[in-house]
Amino acid sequence: MTKIEYEQEFFQILEEELVPAAGCTEPISLAFAGAKARELLGDIPEKITIECSGNLIKNIRCVTVPNTNNLVGIDASILTGVVGGDPTRGLEVLSGLKQEELIQVNQLLTKKMITTKLLDTPLNLHYVMSCETKDHSCEIEVKNLHTNITKILLDGKVIHHKETNNNEYFGVETDRSFLTVERILNFSNLVSIDKIRPLLEPQIEYNMDIAEEGFKRHFSVSIGPTILKHDSSIYGQMKAYAASASEARMSGCSLPVITNSGSGNQGITSSVPVILYAKHKYLKEEKMLRALVLSNLLTIYQKGFIGRLSAFCGAISAAISSGAALTYIEGGTLDQIKMTIINALANVSGVVCDGAKPSCAAKIVTGLEAAFLGHFLAMDDHSYNPFSGIIQKDVDETISAIGKMANQGMKETDHVILNIMMEK
Repeated sequence: MTKIEYEQEFFQILEEELVPAAGCTEPISLAFAGAKARELLGDIPEKITIECSGNLIKNIRCVTVPNTNNLVGIDASILTGVVGGDPTRGLEVLSGLKQEELIQVNQLLTKKMITTKLLDTPLNLHYVMSCETKDHSCEIEVKNLHTNITKILLDGKVIHHKETNNNEYFGVETDRSFLTVERILNFSNLVSIDKIRPLLEPQIEYNMDIAEEGFKRHFSVSIGPTILKHDSSIYGQMKAYAASASEARMSGCSLPVITNSGSGNQGITSSVPVILYAKHKYLKEEKMLRALVLSNLLTIYQKGFIGRLSAFCGAISAAISSGAALTYIEGGTLDQIKMTIINALANVSGVVCDGAKPSCAAKIVTGLEAAFLGHFLAMDDHSYNPFSGIIQKDVDETISAIGKMANQGMKETDHVILNIMMEK
């Protein structure tokens, strides 16, 4: 049996990153903390203060909280968790929200009991929630990952503390420094299908179900049917279904998705186009699953440099990974897979994230169009030259450079975007 380099680490990374979530992960994270606070206090708080990093505020401001009849924003996110959330469900914390609980949420919203502050932090995903009842208080701190509670205070006493620092993912995930495009492709080719199937079957089921739901119901601008009206080809279908799933999710659809790197949109974009293309080509299940492994891991690889949240649209990274998976499905070589990534990054490495909202679906379409073009060029053995703009001498250095631009170079862009969004 062929030994796979870093096999255990690859499985650990996929298990960490391919997780279910019902609703956009940023508001759901606050709902998770709200549910945890209710559990600690044994009652609904009378006063809540939430201090959030700018990226959290940006990604919660415009997105609909699931199961709430179109409630939007930080207050709604927290209170739905406080009233009807189950913290043991993680990012599916609101899956059991009942109608009578929603009535109570709306009543609490009128009391204006929540104060929101901007948290001074170098981290993009970081918040501190303080809650008070008449007799008790608690404080919950979350860093880097949406359900990664790093500290809990109950009545001023520390009852939970996790060692951390201000580096992304410190101490909470498998080290990813060994990742390269070549190693990811090698793992995708050699991994046991029986071992990888349980990780990928939920992604196929959940993400395709919400894509179908986007066509059944009218969400936002009905982007899926609009795309198919003008382009019914397989490439039109891939764009339409991925965008439809995103639009439904951003508009409050309660169906869960399997996320990638903390994002449902990235999970959708890494998977739905690949699944549709594999079915279009009548591929055997094994080839489709291997293509999904490749797409998911390439997304994780790119996001490792960019960070969980940034001013760089994460759906672009996922779309590029789907394009590389198409090259893989078509029998492309390692070099052609690398070309696909480089060609796409040379095109759309500047798409900004201006928060979670239904129009994220349109950005997915833009990313996939660039990925398809990158794929077509690569299959003809065409690639942009090294040191053309931000492109480096090889694909791994290029991915690192894009991450540096997004994580470091776009920090001020992030601040400006947030300021614009917060202006009344």
